[in-house]
Amino acid sequence: MRSLIAMYQRIGLVPLIIIGLILGVLIGWLAPSIGIALGLLGTLFVGALKAVAPVLVFVLVMAAISQHRSGNEVFVKPVIIMYMFGTFLAALTAVVASKLFPTKLVLINATLEQAPPADLQEVLTNLLLNLVANPVNAIAEANYIGILAWAIIIGFALKHASAATRTVVSDFADAISQVVKWVIALAPFGILGLVANTIAVTGFEALETYWRLLKVLIGCMLFIALVANPLIVFVKTRRNPYPLVFTCLRESGITAFFTRSSAANIPVNMNLAGKLGLHEDTYSVTIPLGATINMAGAAITINVLTLAAAHTLGIEVTFASALLLSIVATISACGASGVAGGSLLLIPLACSLFNIPNELAMQVVAIGFIISVVQDSAETALNSSTDVLFTAAADPKYAR
Repeated sequence: MRSLIAMYQRIGLVPLIIIGLILGVLIGWLAPSIGIALGLLGTLFVGALKAVAPVLVFVLVMAAISQHRSGNEVFVKPVIIMYMFGTFLAALTAVVASKLFPTKLVLINATLEQAPPADLQEVLTNLLLNLVANPVNAIAEANYIGILAWAIIIGFALKHASAATRTVVSDFADAISQVVKWVIALAPFGILGLVANTIAVTGFEALETYWRLLKVLIGCMLFIALVANPLIVFVKTRRNPYPLVFTCLRESGITAFFTRSSAANIPVNMNLAGKLGLHEDTYSVTIPLGATINMAGAAITINVLTLAAAHTLGIEVTFASALLLSIVATISACGASGVAGGSLLLIPLACSLFNIPNELAMQVVAIGFIISVVQDSAETALNSSTDVLFTAAADPKYAR
Protein backbone atom coordinates (compact mmCIF):
# COMPACT_ATOMS: atom_id res chain seq x y z
CA MET A 1 0.00 0.00 0.00
CA ARG A 2 2.80 2.40 0.90
CA SER A 3 4.53 1.74 -2.41
CA LEU A 4 1.30 2.48 -4.29
CA ILE A 5 0.84 5.76 -2.39
CA ALA A 6 4.46 6.70 -3.07
CA MET A 7 4.02 5.99 -6.80
CA TYR A 8 0.79 8.00 -6.81
CA GLN A 9 2.59 10.96 -5.25
CA ARG A 10 5.55 10.69 -7.66
CA ILE A 11 3.31 10.97 -10.71
CA GLY A 12 2.06 14.35 -9.57
CA LEU A 13 -1.42 15.81 -9.09
CA VAL A 14 -1.87 17.56 -12.46
CA PRO A 15 -0.94 14.51 -14.63
CA LEU A 16 -3.26 12.38 -12.51
CA ILE A 17 -6.10 14.87 -12.95
CA ILE A 18 -5.57 14.79 -16.74
CA ILE A 19 -5.61 10.97 -16.64
CA GLY A 20 -8.82 11.08 -14.60
CA LEU A 21 -10.32 13.54 -17.08
CA ILE A 22 -9.55 11.30 -20.08
CA LEU A 23 -10.80 8.16 -18.34
CA GLY A 24 -13.95 10.02 -17.29
CA VAL A 25 -14.71 11.02 -20.88
CA LEU A 26 -14.15 7.47 -22.15
CA ILE A 27 -16.23 5.82 -19.41
CA GLY A 28 -19.07 8.34 -19.73
CA TRP A 29 -19.12 7.86 -23.51
CA LEU A 30 -18.65 4.08 -23.76
CA ALA A 31 -20.35 2.95 -20.55
CA PRO A 32 -22.92 5.57 -19.44
CA SER A 33 -24.33 3.41 -16.66
CA ILE A 34 -20.90 3.07 -15.08
CA GLY A 35 -20.33 6.80 -15.62
CA ILE A 36 -23.48 7.65 -13.69
CA ALA A 37 -22.44 5.31 -10.88
CA LEU A 38 -18.99 6.91 -10.75
CA GLY A 39 -20.72 10.25 -10.28
CA LEU A 40 -20.73 9.38 -6.57
CA LEU A 41 -16.95 9.93 -6.52
CA GLY A 42 -17.43 13.45 -7.85
CA THR A 43 -20.22 14.16 -5.39
CA LEU A 44 -18.07 12.99 -2.49
CA PHE A 45 -15.09 15.04 -3.65
CA VAL A 46 -17.06 18.27 -4.07
CA GLY A 47 -18.84 17.60 -0.78
CA ALA A 48 -15.52 17.19 1.03
CA LEU A 49 -14.17 20.42 -0.44
CA LYS A 50 -17.31 22.35 0.47
CA ALA A 51 -17.28 20.87 3.98
CA VAL A 52 -13.68 21.79 4.77
CA ALA A 53 -13.57 25.17 3.00
CA PRO A 54 -15.58 27.26 5.54
CA VAL A 55 -13.59 25.90 8.49
CA LEU A 56 -10.32 26.40 6.58
CA VAL A 57 -11.11 30.03 5.77
CA PHE A 58 -12.26 30.83 9.31
CA VAL A 59 -9.24 29.26 11.00
CA LEU A 60 -6.58 30.51 8.56
CA VAL A 61 -7.81 34.11 8.53
CA MET A 62 -8.17 34.13 12.32
CA ALA A 63 -4.69 32.62 12.76
CA ALA A 64 -3.07 34.94 10.22
CA ILE A 65 -4.44 38.07 11.89
CA SER A 66 -3.74 36.88 15.44
CA GLN A 67 -0.12 36.11 14.52
CA HIS A 68 0.41 39.30 12.52
CA ARG A 69 2.70 41.87 14.05
CA SER A 70 3.46 45.43 13.01
CA GLY A 71 6.08 45.44 10.29
CA ASN A 72 4.86 42.19 8.69
CA GLU A 73 3.88 42.90 5.11
CA VAL A 74 0.45 42.10 3.73
CA PHE A 75 -0.74 42.93 0.23
CA VAL A 76 -4.53 42.78 0.39
CA LYS A 77 -5.37 46.26 -0.95
CA PRO A 78 -3.71 45.90 -4.40
CA VAL A 79 -5.34 42.49 -4.82
CA ILE A 80 -8.80 43.91 -4.14
CA ILE A 81 -8.15 46.72 -6.65
CA MET A 82 -7.19 44.15 -9.29
CA TYR A 83 -10.28 42.07 -8.43
CA MET A 84 -12.64 44.99 -9.01
CA PHE A 85 -10.86 46.35 -12.09
CA GLY A 86 -10.66 42.88 -13.64
CA THR A 87 -14.36 42.27 -13.08
CA PHE A 88 -15.30 45.65 -14.60
CA LEU A 89 -13.03 44.99 -17.59
CA ALA A 90 -14.72 41.62 -18.09
CA ALA A 91 -18.14 43.29 -18.03
CA LEU A 92 -17.03 45.79 -20.71
CA THR A 93 -15.58 42.94 -22.80
CA ALA A 94 -18.95 41.19 -22.71
CA VAL A 95 -20.67 44.39 -23.91
CA VAL A 96 -18.29 44.76 -26.86
CA ALA A 97 -18.55 41.07 -27.81
CA SER A 98 -22.35 41.18 -27.63
CA LYS A 99 -22.33 44.22 -29.92
CA LEU A 100 -20.00 42.54 -32.44
CA PHE A 101 -21.77 39.16 -32.31
CA PRO A 102 -25.45 39.81 -31.49
CA THR A 103 -27.34 36.71 -30.45
CA LYS A 104 -31.07 36.02 -30.54
CA LEU A 105 -32.56 33.67 -28.00
CA VAL A 106 -35.43 31.24 -28.32
CA LEU A 107 -37.21 32.01 -25.07
CA ILE A 108 -38.82 29.09 -23.28
CA ASN A 109 -41.08 28.63 -20.28
CA ALA A 110 -39.31 27.53 -17.13
CA THR A 111 -39.76 27.51 -13.39
CA LEU A 112 -36.98 28.04 -10.85
CA GLU A 113 -36.90 27.08 -7.20
CA GLN A 114 -34.75 30.05 -6.15
CA ALA A 115 -35.94 33.64 -6.29
CA PRO A 116 -33.43 36.13 -7.73
CA PRO A 117 -32.64 39.49 -6.08
CA ALA A 118 -35.26 42.09 -6.97
CA ASP A 119 -32.86 45.03 -7.36
CA LEU A 120 -29.36 46.27 -6.66
CA GLN A 121 -30.39 47.54 -3.21
CA GLU A 122 -31.41 44.00 -2.25
CA VAL A 123 -28.02 42.65 -3.35
CA LEU A 124 -26.15 45.23 -1.27
CA THR A 125 -28.51 44.73 1.70
CA ASN A 126 -27.92 40.97 1.60
CA LEU A 127 -24.15 41.54 1.58
CA LEU A 128 -24.38 43.79 4.65
CA LEU A 129 -26.64 41.33 6.47
CA ASN A 130 -24.18 38.54 5.71
CA LEU A 131 -21.49 40.56 7.49
CA VAL A 132 -23.35 40.33 10.81
CA ALA A 133 -24.65 36.78 10.44
CA ASN A 134 -24.31 34.40 13.38
CA PRO A 135 -20.75 32.99 13.11
CA VAL A 136 -21.87 29.38 13.63
CA ASN A 137 -24.53 29.76 10.94
CA ALA A 138 -22.02 31.50 8.66
CA ILE A 139 -19.71 28.48 8.83
CA ALA A 140 -22.55 25.97 8.50
CA GLU A 141 -24.07 27.78 5.49
CA ALA A 142 -20.71 28.70 3.86
CA ASN A 143 -21.46 32.43 4.11
CA TYR A 144 -17.94 33.62 3.30
CA ILE A 145 -18.64 37.30 3.89
CA GLY A 146 -19.80 36.45 7.41
CA ILE A 147 -16.94 33.99 7.92
CA LEU A 148 -14.37 36.60 6.92
CA ALA A 149 -15.95 39.27 9.12
CA TRP A 150 -15.97 37.10 12.24
CA ALA A 151 -12.53 35.62 11.55
CA ILE A 152 -11.08 39.13 11.26
CA ILE A 153 -12.80 40.34 14.46
CA ILE A 154 -11.76 37.28 16.50
CA GLY A 155 -8.27 37.40 14.98
CA PHE A 156 -7.79 40.99 16.17
CA ALA A 157 -9.09 40.03 19.61
CA LEU A 158 -6.61 37.13 19.79
CA LYS A 159 -3.69 39.45 19.03
CA HIS A 160 -3.83 40.36 22.72
CA ALA A 161 -4.01 36.73 23.88
CA SER A 162 -1.07 34.87 25.40
CA ALA A 163 1.64 33.39 23.19
CA ALA A 164 0.47 29.87 24.12
CA THR A 165 -3.08 30.62 22.95
CA ARG A 166 -1.85 32.03 19.64
CA THR A 167 0.33 28.95 19.19
CA VAL A 168 -2.70 26.68 19.66
CA VAL A 169 -4.61 28.68 17.02
CA SER A 170 -1.64 28.43 14.64
CA ASP A 171 -1.31 24.67 15.21
CA PHE A 172 -5.04 24.22 14.57
CA ALA A 173 -4.68 26.13 11.30
CA ASP A 174 -1.81 23.82 10.30
CA ALA A 175 -3.94 20.77 11.10
CA ILE A 176 -6.84 21.99 8.95
CA SER A 177 -4.38 22.76 6.13
CA GLN A 178 -3.11 19.18 6.31
CA VAL A 179 -6.68 17.86 6.03
CA VAL A 180 -7.11 20.01 2.92
CA LYS A 181 -3.96 18.49 1.38
CA TRP A 182 -5.39 15.02 1.95
CA VAL A 183 -8.66 15.98 0.25
CA ILE A 184 -6.87 17.60 -2.71
CA ALA A 185 -4.72 14.50 -3.15
CA LEU A 186 -7.95 12.65 -4.08
CA ALA A 187 -8.85 15.21 -6.78
CA PRO A 188 -8.12 12.83 -9.72
CA PHE A 189 -10.79 10.41 -8.49
CA GLY A 190 -13.24 13.27 -7.97
CA ILE A 191 -12.58 14.63 -11.47
CA LEU A 192 -13.01 11.13 -12.92
CA GLY A 193 -16.44 10.83 -11.32
CA LEU A 194 -17.56 14.35 -12.26
CA VAL A 195 -16.55 14.01 -15.92
CA ALA A 196 -17.90 10.49 -16.35
CA ASN A 197 -21.27 11.48 -14.91
CA THR A 198 -21.50 14.68 -16.99
CA ILE A 199 -20.74 12.90 -20.27
CA ALA A 200 -23.07 10.01 -19.40
CA VAL A 201 -25.99 12.33 -18.61
CA THR A 202 -25.62 15.09 -21.23
CA GLY A 203 -23.59 13.46 -24.01
CA PHE A 204 -21.55 15.51 -26.49
CA GLU A 205 -24.44 17.08 -28.38
CA ALA A 206 -26.50 18.48 -25.50
CA LEU A 207 -25.47 22.07 -26.15
CA GLU A 208 -25.66 22.31 -29.96
CA THR A 209 -28.81 24.42 -29.89
CA TYR A 210 -27.08 27.20 -27.96
CA TRP A 211 -23.68 26.93 -29.61
CA ARG A 212 -23.62 30.56 -30.81
CA LEU A 213 -24.40 31.93 -27.36
CA LEU A 214 -21.76 29.69 -25.85
CA LYS A 215 -19.16 30.87 -28.37
CA VAL A 216 -19.68 34.48 -27.28
CA LEU A 217 -19.53 33.55 -23.58
CA ILE A 218 -16.49 31.29 -23.83
CA GLY A 219 -14.75 33.68 -26.23
CA CYS A 220 -15.08 36.53 -23.71
CA MET A 221 -13.79 34.35 -20.89
CA LEU A 222 -10.80 33.18 -22.93
CA PHE A 223 -10.00 36.80 -23.84
CA ILE A 224 -10.02 37.80 -20.17
CA ALA A 225 -7.99 34.75 -19.11
CA LEU A 226 -5.36 34.94 -21.87
CA VAL A 227 -5.19 38.65 -22.76
CA ALA A 228 -6.74 41.00 -20.20
CA ASN A 229 -5.61 39.28 -17.01
CA PRO A 230 -2.02 38.80 -18.24
CA LEU A 231 -1.98 42.50 -19.17
CA ILE A 232 -3.09 43.48 -15.66
CA VAL A 233 -0.42 41.23 -14.15
CA PHE A 234 2.24 42.66 -16.49
CA VAL A 235 1.34 46.23 -15.52
CA LYS A 236 1.64 45.23 -11.85
CA THR A 237 4.81 43.12 -12.05
CA ARG A 238 6.61 44.26 -15.25
CA ARG A 239 7.39 40.61 -15.92
CA ASN A 240 6.23 38.00 -18.42
CA PRO A 241 2.87 37.02 -16.90
CA TYR A 242 2.18 33.84 -18.89
CA PRO A 243 4.13 31.28 -16.81
CA LEU A 244 2.09 32.35 -13.78
CA VAL A 245 -1.13 32.55 -15.82
CA PHE A 246 -0.74 29.02 -17.16
CA THR A 247 0.22 27.66 -13.74
CA CYS A 248 -2.96 29.10 -12.22
CA LEU A 249 -5.14 27.86 -15.08
CA ARG A 250 -3.59 24.39 -14.93
CA GLU A 251 -3.56 23.84 -11.17
CA SER A 252 -6.64 25.85 -10.17
CA GLY A 253 -8.72 26.31 -13.31
CA ILE A 254 -8.96 22.62 -14.23
CA THR A 255 -10.31 21.62 -10.81
CA ALA A 256 -12.67 24.61 -10.69
CA PHE A 257 -13.98 23.75 -14.18
CA PHE A 258 -15.32 20.44 -12.92
CA THR A 259 -16.35 21.37 -9.37
CA ARG A 260 -18.20 24.44 -10.74
CA SER A 261 -17.92 26.12 -7.35
CA SER A 262 -15.57 28.94 -6.34
CA ALA A 263 -16.25 28.07 -2.72
CA ALA A 264 -15.32 24.41 -3.22
CA ASN A 265 -12.10 25.48 -4.98
CA ILE A 266 -10.87 27.63 -2.07
CA PRO A 267 -8.85 24.75 -0.56
CA VAL A 268 -7.26 24.08 -3.97
CA ASN A 269 -6.29 27.75 -4.30
CA MET A 270 -4.95 27.89 -0.75
CA ASN A 271 -2.78 24.88 -1.52
CA LEU A 272 -1.52 26.44 -4.78
CA ALA A 273 -0.72 29.76 -3.08
CA GLY A 274 1.32 27.86 -0.51
CA LYS A 275 3.19 26.01 -3.27
CA LEU A 276 3.97 29.35 -4.93
CA GLY A 277 5.48 30.56 -1.67
CA LEU A 278 3.10 33.49 -1.25
CA HIS A 279 2.57 35.32 2.05
CA GLU A 280 0.03 33.35 4.09
CA ASP A 281 -1.13 36.55 5.81
CA THR A 282 -2.18 37.79 2.37
CA TYR A 283 -3.60 34.75 0.60
CA SER A 284 -5.52 33.52 3.64
CA VAL A 285 -7.63 36.67 3.23
CA THR A 286 -7.56 37.41 -0.53
CA ILE A 287 -8.42 33.92 -1.78
CA PRO A 288 -11.64 33.42 0.23
CA LEU A 289 -12.48 37.07 -0.46
CA GLY A 290 -11.86 36.48 -4.16
CA ALA A 291 -14.31 33.57 -4.12
CA THR A 292 -16.92 36.17 -3.13
CA ILE A 293 -16.04 39.36 -5.03
CA ASN A 294 -13.66 38.39 -7.87
CA MET A 295 -16.32 37.45 -10.41
CA ALA A 296 -15.14 38.34 -13.92
CA GLY A 297 -16.85 35.24 -15.33
CA ALA A 298 -20.10 36.11 -13.58
CA ALA A 299 -20.01 39.67 -14.98
CA ILE A 300 -19.54 38.23 -18.49
CA THR A 301 -22.45 35.83 -18.06
CA ILE A 302 -24.77 38.54 -16.72
CA ASN A 303 -23.98 40.98 -19.53
CA VAL A 304 -23.95 38.55 -22.45
CA LEU A 305 -27.29 36.97 -21.54
CA THR A 306 -28.90 40.32 -20.69
CA LEU A 307 -27.79 41.90 -23.98
CA ALA A 308 -28.90 38.78 -25.88
CA ALA A 309 -32.35 39.26 -24.35
CA ALA A 310 -32.30 42.95 -25.31
CA HIS A 311 -31.29 42.09 -28.90
CA THR A 312 -34.00 39.42 -29.11
CA LEU A 313 -36.62 41.98 -28.06
CA GLY A 314 -35.27 44.69 -30.39
CA ILE A 315 -34.18 46.99 -27.56
CA GLU A 316 -31.57 49.59 -28.53
CA VAL A 317 -28.61 49.61 -26.14
CA THR A 318 -26.86 52.99 -25.97
CA PHE A 319 -23.26 53.54 -24.85
CA ALA A 320 -24.46 55.12 -21.58
CA SER A 321 -26.79 52.21 -20.80
CA ALA A 322 -24.06 49.69 -21.67
CA LEU A 323 -21.66 51.46 -19.30
CA LEU A 324 -24.29 51.49 -16.56
CA LEU A 325 -24.93 47.79 -17.20
CA SER A 326 -21.20 47.09 -16.76
CA ILE A 327 -21.13 48.92 -13.43
CA VAL A 328 -24.24 47.12 -12.22
CA ALA A 329 -22.85 43.77 -13.40
CA THR A 330 -19.57 44.42 -11.55
CA ILE A 331 -21.35 45.23 -8.28
CA SER A 332 -23.95 42.49 -8.71
CA ALA A 333 -21.33 39.86 -9.56
CA CYS A 334 -19.81 40.48 -6.13
CA GLY A 335 -23.08 39.22 -4.70
CA ALA A 336 -23.14 36.10 -6.86
CA SER A 337 -23.22 32.91 -4.82
CA GLY A 338 -20.04 30.86 -4.72
CA VAL A 339 -21.94 27.81 -5.95
CA ALA A 340 -22.87 26.48 -9.38
CA GLY A 341 -25.25 28.78 -11.26
CA GLY A 342 -24.97 31.64 -8.77
CA SER A 343 -24.51 34.34 -11.41
CA LEU A 344 -27.59 33.33 -13.42
CA LEU A 345 -29.98 34.45 -10.70
CA LEU A 346 -28.71 38.03 -11.06
CA ILE A 347 -29.71 38.29 -14.73
CA PRO A 348 -33.24 39.62 -13.95
CA LEU A 349 -31.62 42.46 -12.00
CA ALA A 350 -29.57 43.46 -15.07
CA CYS A 351 -32.57 42.99 -17.36
CA SER A 352 -34.53 45.46 -15.27
CA LEU A 353 -32.23 48.24 -16.56
CA PHE A 354 -33.84 47.77 -19.98
CA ASN A 355 -37.38 47.32 -18.61
CA ILE A 356 -37.40 43.69 -19.69
CA PRO A 357 -40.35 42.00 -17.92
CA ASN A 358 -39.38 39.61 -15.16
CA GLU A 359 -41.25 36.75 -16.90
CA LEU A 360 -38.97 37.04 -19.93
CA ALA A 361 -35.89 37.58 -17.78
CA MET A 362 -36.62 34.34 -15.94
CA GLN A 363 -36.80 32.53 -19.28
CA VAL A 364 -33.33 33.87 -20.05
CA VAL A 365 -32.18 32.47 -16.71
CA ALA A 366 -33.65 29.11 -17.73
CA ILE A 367 -31.58 29.19 -20.93
CA GLY A 368 -28.57 29.94 -18.77
CA PHE A 369 -29.20 26.79 -16.76
CA ILE A 370 -29.50 24.76 -19.98
CA ILE A 371 -26.03 25.83 -21.14
CA SER A 372 -24.56 25.97 -17.65
CA VAL A 373 -22.85 22.59 -18.01
CA VAL A 374 -20.24 24.46 -20.09
CA GLN A 375 -20.85 28.13 -19.23
CA ASP A 376 -20.75 27.75 -15.46
CA SER A 377 -17.72 25.47 -15.62
CA ALA A 378 -15.74 27.96 -17.71
CA GLU A 379 -16.95 30.86 -15.56
CA THR A 380 -15.81 29.19 -12.34
CA ALA A 381 -12.45 28.23 -13.86
CA LEU A 382 -11.84 31.87 -14.82
CA ASN A 383 -13.00 33.28 -11.49
CA SER A 384 -11.13 30.85 -9.27
CA SER A 385 -7.83 30.76 -11.16
CA THR A 386 -7.78 34.57 -11.18
CA ASP A 387 -7.99 34.61 -7.37
CA VAL A 388 -4.52 33.05 -7.18
CA LEU A 389 -3.22 34.96 -10.20
CA PHE A 390 -3.92 38.41 -8.76
CA THR A 391 -2.81 37.39 -5.26
CA ALA A 392 0.53 36.24 -6.69
CA ALA A 393 0.87 39.40 -8.80
CA ALA A 394 0.65 41.53 -5.65
CA ASP A 395 3.28 39.46 -3.85
CA PRO A 396 6.94 40.63 -3.87
CA LYS A 397 7.95 37.28 -5.38
CA TYR A 398 6.36 38.44 -8.63
CA ALA A 399 6.97 42.18 -8.16
CA ARG A 400 9.25 44.30 -10.24
